[in-house]
Amino acid sequence: MINVPRGKAVVRVPATSANLGPGFDSLGLALTLHDEVEIEIGTTGGLSVDVEGEGAGQVGAGEDHLVVRSMRAAFDLFGVKQPDAVRMVCRNRIPHGRGLGSSSAAICAGIVAARALAFPAFPEGGGDAPSEDALLILATEIEGHPDNVAPCLAGGLTIAWTEQSGVPRMVKLTPHPDVRPVALVPGHRLSTEVARGLLPAQVPHADAAANAARTALLVAALTTRPERELLMAATEDRLHQGYRAPAMPRTADLVQRLRGIGVPAVVSGAGPTILAFSTGDTQDLIAPEVGNDWHIQPLDVETHGAGVVSAETR
Repeated sequence: MINVPRGKAVVRVPATSANLGPGFDSLGLALTLHDEVEIEIGTTGGLSVDVEGEGAGQVGAGEDHLVVRSMRAAFDLFGVKQPDAVRMVCRNRIPHGRGLGSSSAAICAGIVAARALAFPAFPEGGGDAPSEDALLILATEIEGHPDNVAPCLAGGLTIAWTEQSGVPRMVKLTPHPDVRPVALVPGHRLSTEVARGLLPAQVPHADAAANAARTALLVAALTTRPERELLMAATEDRLHQGYRAPAMPRTADLVQRLRGIGVPAVVSGAGPTILAFSTGDTQDLIAPEVGNDWHIQPLDVETHGAGVVSAETR
């Protein structure tokens, strides 16, 4: 095993929204809301973790921290000896437990920072550094499924799937510049495990066929024609949102009301955040329907995935 050089890396990772309605466990979109993680490798001092912003005082500040666990898993994969002294600062803006990919952001931050520190000559890949495919495999192994980690690593709109061999893969697409996502974030959280636990083991064939058609249409709408009529049809879902509604009744109610006035709205990931697609003829309809209990956050699609802001070795 090799020793990781002393040094510091700062990485920036985007929030993500998975599923986008019909694309259950396959579609994901990177958003212009970011966490930033600074990791410094020294020679003395053990492990130090400071969390600023979202999750401060609530998440663990030791070896159980998800960024730390992901960084160490990456060092093991890369054949790098675990450093004894690590100072980490997490500056979080992505809400936790809201369906905006906070756990995927933490995982990708740890992995990308580990690569930058272990391979300072190639902090963002290339040369002898692990490939993006290798990072996706490790991130999926930690997260459990690739739909959020794929757009977090790659940016843009991603289609993720798992080969019969169990290896995750992804394709990155560029959304149309007129795609305008709006996140409607409630004050309460929802566990992804709770939301997944409500899904049935089997669904009707007709529902699966309907979602397959809508998923294909959604890819076309987001990349070529993000028009209100197409987005409304393309964001229909029969596979997961209805089954999860009992766990987030306010989210389900608002999605239904927004769609009732013609706003393409879906549950973001496992919820309870809602992702709406704002078009020229719907942008003024959202706020009056939402009220004061939700934070309305207009965003753009983040075209770049997790990346190194700066890296240095000593």
